[in-house]
Parts: sequence; C-alpha cells; structure tokens
Amino acid sequence: MTGEVLITVAVVMALFLVYRLWWTSVEAERQSVSTAAAIREAWSRTTVAESTDRDEGASGLGFLHVPALGSKEIAVVEGTDPERLDEGVAGFYTEPVRAAMPWEGEGNFSLAAHRDGHGARFHNLDKLKPGDHVVVETRTEWYVYTVFATLPKTPETNVGVIAPVPEGSGRYSRGQYITLTTCTPVFTSDYRLIVWGELSRIDPMTADRTPPAELSP
Repeated sequence: MTGEVLITVAVVMALFLVYRLWWTSVEAERQSVSTAAAIREAWSRTTVAESTDRDEGASGLGFLHVPALGSKEIAVVEGTDPERLDEGVAGFYTEPVRAAMPWEGEGNFSLAAHRDGHGARFHNLDKLKPGDHVVVETRTEWYVYTVFATLPKTPETNVGVIAPVPEGSGRYSRGQYITLTTCTPVFTSDYRLIVWGELSRIDPMTADRTPPAELSP
C-alpha cells in the first residue's frame, strides 16, 4: 500500500513538472507571439520618420534583446504581476518603484521575467557577466546597454536594487541604468537574481530597422 501511494505521488509530481515546465511555456509562446505582432503592427501604422510617440503604448513598449540569452527577442510590456509575466514577456516595474523609460535621460529601466516555465525568458540570466550587452528596441531608437555588475542572490524585499541609483550595484550617482531581475535558485521563488547595465549609446532607428552591431550574429 505504501509503495502504491509513493508511486502515485511520484506520478502526480511528474505531471505537475510537465505542466509547469512544458505546457505553460507552450501557452506563453503563443501569447508572446501575439503580443509581439501587436506591437509591430502598431508601429507599422506610422513610419519612423513620422513617429514621435515613444510611450509605453497599449500593446507594449518594445523588445528586449540579450545576445547572451539567445537570439529570441522578448516583448516588453507594463507591469510585473505574475499573470502578466506568464505571457512569456518581460515587464517593467510600476511598483514599488516605477521604472524610468530609456528615453527619460536618467533613471533605472527595471524589468522582470520568469526563470522557469511560462516561456522562461530569463532562465539563463545567471550567464550574463560584465561586458555583455543588453539592447532595448523601441519604435524610434535602439538603446545599447553594457552589463557592469550582477547580484547572484538577494531577498525579494530588497527593492533598492531597482532604485533610480540601484543600491548594491557599485554606482552612486544618477545615470541611465537597466536592471534585469528574476527568481533564484531556478525552479524556486525564494530569492532574486539581479543584473545591472548602463547605457552605452543610443542608435536612431533606420527605415529598415537595421539592428546595432551588438546584435549581429
């Protein structure tokens, strides 16, 4: 009897893992493709030359490109509620500290995404190291950031990491920063893994949306 119970528990756990790691990612991939298409469709209504609108927009802000995570672009939307991130996107913080948009001149553009299941956009975030590049694509610009520091583990209550001058990053004056956050260790939500970058330059968007050299194969 005890053996049968253990086998049943093992089967249930295995099915849960399949759902958590595979099926939720299938659903998230479908939703993220739809979100990406909506963003680009909204952009297509005006040419780059005609557009001056760089706000968040109803569909989403744009796309995050992180070569060290692979070639897949990540749609960026407003908010970090788990239900929103479940859609296979990265969300910018609106609370407890609202993220500064890349074009605002100074501040911290802070983002979160899942590390396992639901598309796991930041699954390999721990692979990023100083010198790696993070690129944000908006309707009218490419924002190229360079990673300068990481924090392997910190409590989820440590909101200082997404402050305008991110605490613990080694920076002590205002600038143009990006912060990427996700859960750690993998398959848990006990702590947060943090990656910080600083703006290196802004490339204007061309009519054919040619990406910066940092995104070249």
